[in-house]
Amino acid sequence: MTSLWPPPTKPCAHPPILLLTYRIVYLYTIRVIKSYRHKGLKRFAETGSKAGIQPKHAGRLRRLLTALNVASVPQDMDAPGNQLHPLEGNLANHWAVSVSGNWRLTFSFDGEDVIFVDYQDYH
Repeated sequence: MTSLWPPPTKPCAHPPILLLTYRIVYLYTIRVIKSYRHKGLKRFAETGSKAGIQPKHAGRLRRLLTALNVASVPQDMDAPGNQLHPLEGNLANHWAVSVSGNWRLTFSFDGEDVIFVDYQDYH
């Protein structure tokens, strides 16, 4: 029986299986955000367009969205400076992290998927 790792240097009958395995892992770990509430934030996440967000927040938002894409529980977002906290009232079961000043990124989880990602200015 031929080992799949390390990849063989000569062609073998199993490379498509190995390639498919890597693609499944890649898709699973990268595409976790399932829905956005803020249209400008969705556009920024999908295209990089800063229309609809504060341009000065782009770098921070990119880092937070990247972290959300691989998060599977809210505590995965509890990095220094994020100020992760649960929300109450109408937004019970939602979480927030700090973007800058009064601006927050809010989100919820459905199993291990991130949903209802919003970009809000708390006044």
